[in-house]
Amino acid sequence: MSAAGAIAVFDLGKTNSKLMVFSADGSVVAESRTAPSWRQHETFRVLDDVALERWMRAELAAAVLAHGVEGVVVSGHGCTFALAGVSELTHPVLDYEQEPPADVAARIDPLVPPFAETFSPRLPLGFNFGRHILWVEDVVPDAVARAEAILCYPQFWTWRLSARAVGEISYLGCHSHVWAPLAEDYSSLVDARGWRAKMPPLARAGAVVGTLDLPLADGSSRSVAVHNGVHDSNASLYFYRALGYRDFTMVSTGTWVIVMNPDCPLDALDETRDMLANVAVDGGGVATARFMGGREFDVISGGLKRPIEPALLAALVARGAFALPSFASGGPFPGAEGRIVGEVEGDEERAALALLYVVMMTDLTLDLTRSAGAIIVDGGLARIPAFTGLVAALRPDQAVLVGSNPNGSACGAAALAFEATGRSPFAETCRAVEPIPVAGLAAYRDQWRALAGHR
Repeated sequence: MSAAGAIAVFDLGKTNSKLMVFSADGSVVAESRTAPSWRQHETFRVLDDVALERWMRAELAAAVLAHGVEGVVVSGHGCTFALAGVSELTHPVLDYEQEPPADVAARIDPLVPPFAETFSPRLPLGFNFGRHILWVEDVVPDAVARAEAILCYPQFWTWRLSARAVGEISYLGCHSHVWAPLAEDYSSLVDARGWRAKMPPLARAGAVVGTLDLPLADGSSRSVAVHNGVHDSNASLYFYRALGYRDFTMVSTGTWVIVMNPDCPLDALDETRDMLANVAVDGGGVATARFMGGREFDVISGGLKRPIEPALLAALVARGAFALPSFASGGPFPGAEGRIVGEVEGDEERAALALLYVVMMTDLTLDLTRSAGAIIVDGGLARIPAFTGLVAALRPDQAVLVGSNPNGSACGAAALAFEATGRSPFAETCRAVEPIPVAGLAAYRDQWRALAGHR
């Protein structure tokens, strides 16, 4: 028997997308997953949004019938936008992992605003989605000209589900080049290109912006409230703040490892090291450093998915085997080519080395963001005791915490949606992580940094 008042959250990542259903008391009662597919469209690689929407609507209808879902909200990965016409896209949604051709880049890159205005460094590929808008505008100018609205990725899905176009600051402000955090307004790029009229009205993340009439398998239909979406890492930050945690650094993990320290001054950001200001859901810049940790782990490990024994980690540390940056785009070592130094034997040791690499990079980005208080680890890496235990061992003066549900982005999106209906069901308490003692780990860290060329 279903219970009314549930919220459905679509947590849409670059490589994995999932639905999580939260009951009225905040517990997760259902979950399903899919992998978004990407296809070629002319010179661009783009999202198969039709297939993803078909999955989303089918899963949502089943959740409404089974669990009494009354609202839906989207938490989405960064770097992605959509050009919306009256009822259809004027151009497919771009995959952010593609570089504009050199001749296009030469024309569009001089248009990008300075770091002091946007706190968005000049990043490769589409890591600044303003750059990808410029690419489309350069190659297919009619697609931008015909667009009624330039939508952030979560707001694209909000529009698909509710037919209402809105904006939202946590996504606009996530290294896009289109938002100026200190001015709390669109950047000079938006006005210079004449895009301001295409930027829809802002709505707070979680606010109800419309409804969706959804046909169900039993022949009935149900009206579901559509809540405004949110940037995934900012949703994680909001979730723990809403639980009452203060003076902490958020380590949000998935394809990317995003380290966010609200207490770090923005003038500490180094634009050459993939450091930037995110914008919290209620405003205010959040100092951030990041690297593509999930992707790099897969590259180094060869995709091995097995528990990693501490003895393997200790053996690699004692042997002096290192994975050195970088094995994916972005991160604090731009232009560095990933390499392995020392002897590594077999798949299991490669996986252990990959974990050590992600630990070293996380520890470094915590230092770059001047992390001094508690550290809350969220996302996929929070489920790996060896990861959290090694971070705790390297940072003995800071508490390392994980929550009972490490899906902070989905929980944060649900919390925002519940809040819009006057409810606050979450009362989670994080638990402290015990350090994993590995002889020589601190010295290994120092040698890793020296070999990596950390300054």
